[in-house]
Amino acid sequence: MENKHIIINVGRQLGSGGHDIARMLAHDFNAKYYDKEILNLAAKESGFSEKIFEQNDEKKGFIRGLFSMTTPHVSGAYESGFSQENLFKFQSDAIRKAAEKGSCVFVGRCADYVLRDFENVVNIFITASMHDRVQQILNKQSVTPPEAKHMILQAESKRAAYYNYYTGKKWGHAESYDLCVNSSILGLDETEKMIADFVRKKFGL
Repeated sequence: MENKHIIINVGRQLGSGGHDIARMLAHDFNAKYYDKEILNLAAKESGFSEKIFEQNDEKKGFIRGLFSMTTPHVSGAYESGFSQENLFKFQSDAIRKAAEKGSCVFVGRCADYVLRDFENVVNIFITASMHDRVQQILNKQSVTPPEAKHMILQAESKRAAYYNYYTGKKWGHAESYDLCVNSSILGLDETEKMIADFVRKKFGL
């Protein structure tokens, strides 16, 4: 297993525990974990500020809004490659370079599409009940349950638009992934174990 180069791409609903499960998978398979870390790599690759990638992270239409404001830090940069599509390209290049170096677990950012031509890739989507997802938000932020639900729906609308635009697939739809799992049923630890078992069987590990 240590010599087998594998890539696990994890899509997730907000509050589903997807980040935690992805970290556990990375540990389980001795793989590098990439979530927001990929933004830093993309920034280094492109020469643009990491803040630009953070503000654009999994959001479609950010650039349009950015250029409607006065933003000295990007003044004149558009002609030199500052566009939504180029930011996606820089990020995709960073994902591919990371994947070429060894086993990785990527969270979101259309990594399943970006790495579609790589060998030994498995694409996972993690969901959970709305009750559990709202509770996750309440545990981390001082908001009301209705506000937490609104945050979830708003964030996922942006995430879906971004994913659907760049991949031509449907975010969260079963046909876009190899395995979709509801983490509310078994809990995070047992869900991770089930996914890990699936990965091992898929790749004959």
